[in-house]
Amino acid sequence: MTYLGGTGDGTSKGVADTDAAQPNGLARGRKAGGSSRMARLVRAVEAEIVPRLLLSRRSVAPTPVPANAEELDPGDAAELARLLLVYDIEIPMAYVEAIRSRGVPVQSIYLNLLAPAARRLGLLWERDECDFLQVTVGLGRLHQLLQRLSLADPEPPPVEVRGSGRRALMATAPGEQHAFGILMVTQFFRQSGWEVWNEFPESSQQLVGCVRQHSFALVGLSAGTRSRVDTLATTIRQLRRASLNPGICVMVGGPLLVQQPELASRVGADATALDAREAAARAESVCTLLAASK
Repeated sequence: MTYLGGTGDGTSKGVADTDAAQPNGLARGRKAGGSSRMARLVRAVEAEIVPRLLLSRRSVAPTPVPANAEELDPGDAAELARLLLVYDIEIPMAYVEAIRSRGVPVQSIYLNLLAPAARRLGLLWERDECDFLQVTVGLGRLHQLLQRLSLADPEPPPVEVRGSGRRALMATAPGEQHAFGILMVTQFFRQSGWEVWNEFPESSQQLVGCVRQHSFALVGLSAGTRSRVDTLATTIRQLRRASLNPGICVMVGGPLLVQQPELASRVGADATALDAREAAARAESVCTLLAASK
């Protein structure tokens, strides 16, 4: 388990079962092998490197939005993705700093620039518009940006946490390849005063072990593809049975839930949200309602 102190996005790429399933079998086979290698490497970067970068820093308190702040344009994320693929970190960082100088707060940078840029990198891979090495390098630079933005702001006062009332377990769905989104959600929960633990499990039993050993008010799970739906539903049932807190709240999110929010109730969750900021706000109200109903 990775503990992130006082207080996600991407897309998964499917692999053809056999080369013969497609007209160009050899090319498909090479692509499948590249996809598998990329999935393992992306998981290593997201699940190991980024959490360690965030370990040393508490997140900052929400930054007031200046009256003259400019909105981000969808083209900003596309341009950032291009820069991440082509240039060393200093150029993408300068681009982000130029956007910040327009008055855009860091929370908006996270939600409306870094997260869409991550999705853009995944889309370019799926479209065969960039190769394995390019996407891997781009993701690494994106994580460097997240680190630098975290280090750029002053340390907030420590948050006092009493019991499990504001303790959350944030995790990817078992086997999910992308952790960037859940790390983004973690940042916003920590800003709201939550104590957050992170897991990037290969199986649901890893999460079950967590809730058996520690009491959490909330579990947040992120899923990127429809293939995770059945696993997600099973995992949520297991978590509720094993939890030290019988009234635990379960939230689900990720690209799949943004497209089909009705899946939240189908998998047995209490709530979902469109983005990290909304997830942190909804968690407060949902946990309060569940506690009052017990």
